[in-house]
Amino acid sequence: MSIQVEPKVKLLKKLINAVMKDGFQHLRMDDIAKHMNVSRATMYKYFSSKEEVIAGVVQIFVDYIEKLADRNQEDDERSFGIWFQKLFEQTVALVDRITDIFLKDLQAIYPELYDQLRAVLSRREQQALIFYREGKEKGIFNPINERLILLQDDLLLREIINVKYLLQNQISIEQVLYDYYNLKKIQLFKAEKLEIVDDSLIEPVIQHVVDKFNRSLSC
Repeated sequence: MSIQVEPKVKLLKKLINAVMKDGFQHLRMDDIAKHMNVSRATMYKYFSSKEEVIAGVVQIFVDYIEKLADRNQEDDERSFGIWFQKLFEQTVALVDRITDIFLKDLQAIYPELYDQLRAVLSRREQQALIFYREGKEKGIFNPINERLILLQDDLLLREIINVKYLLQNQISIEQVLYDYYNLKKIQLFKAEKLEIVDDSLIEPVIQHVVDKFNRSLSC
């Protein structure tokens, strides 16, 4: 049974590509309505101001980030493999979607919304650090500095999913995601623990990311 998405959320999701690519300082309410593919009157049924629109975009990301908020504290080693994949999926989505230009506009125009988003991103980072430390303590992960893992995601992942990089190296977004997934898995898990990761579970995840990436390019 599919979950019905609220009309407001549907409209906001139509806007996300534009504000992440070009920021939103220059956008007027008329421009926002065009990106949402609705009339100005329809847009005003749901949003009374530009700030309310951007607050809605921020809330979408906050809700998405907080979906990963609670990891089951299980002793089962396979739970580390599952959560590694969930963390990978969300990391790719956030690096691809939350751009520097959007964050700069948010900090300059709506600092309270910026602080809200940064706070939830910070909580997610702390959660990831705890996860990596627990894996090392239980002998599942290699003794790697967990902060370097996060830095790698922020710098390397951001670079390799860039369209310019993909074109220059004649590689598909699908291949680069599989390569980065395998790189992280081999870096993180001890050789004798690799079997606890079920790679078949990541296939639909990567395909979903690829589909969204390709749709964003066509917009």
